Amino acid sequence: MVAKAANTGIIAGIIVAHEKKNFKGVRFAVRQRGLAMLKTLLLLPLLGAVLLTLLPGRSVDLMRYLASAVAAATALCAFLLLANFDSTSAEIQFFDTRPWNPRVGSNLALGVDGISLPMVLLATLLCFVAIVSSTGIRSGARLYFSLLLVLETALLIVFTARDWSLFYVCWELTLIPLFFLIDRLGGANRHRAALNFVLYTLGGSVFMLIALLLLYDVAPGHSFAMADMAAGGAQLPVNTQVLIFLGLLLGFGVKMPIVPLHGWLPLAHVEAPSPISILLSGILLKMGAYGLIRAAATLPGAVQALQDWLALLALISLIYGAVLAWRQTDLKAMIAYSSVSHMGVVLLGIAALNQAGLSGALTQMVAHGLVAGLLFLLIGLLYERTHSRELAAYGSLNRIAPRFAVFIVFTLLASVGLPGTAGFIAELQVLVGAYSRWHGWMAVLSIGVLISAAYALRAIRCLSTGPERPVAGVPAGAGLATFVDLKRSETAAAGLLTTGVVILGFYPAPLLRLMASSVASLAQQFTH
Repeated sequence: MVAKAANTGIIAGIIVAHEKKNFKGVRFAVRQRGLAMLKTLLLLPLLGAVLLTLLPGRSVDLMRYLASAVAAATALCAFLLLANFDSTSAEIQFFDTRPWNPRVGSNLALGVDGISLPMVLLATLLCFVAIVSSTGIRSGARLYFSLLLVLETALLIVFTARDWSLFYVCWELTLIPLFFLIDRLGGANRHRAALNFVLYTLGGSVFMLIALLLLYDVAPGHSFAMADMAAGGAQLPVNTQVLIFLGLLLGFGVKMPIVPLHGWLPLAHVEAPSPISILLSGILLKMGAYGLIRAAATLPGAVQALQDWLALLALISLIYGAVLAWRQTDLKAMIAYSSVSHMGVVLLGIAALNQAGLSGALTQMVAHGLVAGLLFLLIGLLYERTHSRELAAYGSLNRIAPRFAVFIVFTLLASVGLPGTAGFIAELQVLVGAYSRWHGWMAVLSIGVLISAAYALRAIRCLSTGPERPVAGVPAGAGLATFVDLKRSETAAAGLLTTGVVILGFYPAPLLRLMASSVASLAQQFTH
């Protein structure tokens, strides 16, 4: 009997060991597959940019088709990466590191977690939409599409970098393609807009670099690895952490932007080509918010000490941006200032430092990326047809361009946070998270929402009601009668973003589940 029991135990042990071995093998295979997908994701846009240089200069449509195919393949890689991602783990997944400059402790370290992966998905989706909607680009097409693909690579590396030196280099690298895209293909004041954008961002980056160097000096391993610098930063006295965090706040605050660091945004949005405005508002602003979240994880003492001040900045940005948007008659300028207000909601969620607030901030980043991208897409198509962005120039679009009218009305309502859209889920989470800290002060958030509703409803009234008005670019006496409704490709691009807004509004569970473990781990740092 004893011998039989012993044999049974041995067999059971062998089975358990075999199952553990198989489980480790499966996990290793998934990790390797995800790592290969991550590398492919980053290299595809660069490869596409190289291929574009080999095409004949007159093949503009071929260039757009190739760039669109590359962007679609990159987005597919991002969603395959999502399929291999374990949302129950807060650890950095698909991590890989290679020495870059061992003498100074910098590495090509890459990986994703539940905070960075939603940004990767958003970036690939918006880059695809921006390229597909670039039908009006004829002159300088090779340079335009090549720079867009280079910009996509830089964006993706920023969101997947696990080394601050790599993060900083690619953060600065995004300036080069954006400068030329605005300066070469923008509006009448494009030179001033491009210069303002670069000077503002470089000015903030100087403070960011100084802060990173101070963190590097106290890192235990004397490296730029995010984990190493976070370990060093957490050991610093709170006053020292605050000074370093303020440097990072200036750098990231310019890109978000936070009032009063927002001066570059309206001019850049108005003068940039509409596909570039999709990326500026849809994903470039999220780089600042993403960096601020990483800075909070690196210097938890500082962000807790400055919690109330960050909330004050958020509320100022929220109200100030909404009021300025309400005063605009130029549609692009209105959306640009509304972005300042919506990023104030993101900052408020970050300042709450709890799971509801941080989850709401990330959800708002995704929701605003989709909604703002859709708004700039539609306004860009409107401008291509009429050469006007003035609200007073339009009327009764619902009769002459019903598809366009449906999309623009839905998107403007979604920007207010209408229930059933992604913005409602985001703002509700931020409100819950912030209320637990500041209670009645959250009435200010409600005021911002009311002002947003005011300018959104005004825009709907001007665009969809009233008499048809003569518009520049339309034959005299014809009014808007010759206005062409959305084409199939344009409807598909707008429909793609609209689908994302609606799905996240009615069924946000997959996104929330994707972020939950990483957000909970981050929020736990601020509970001690």
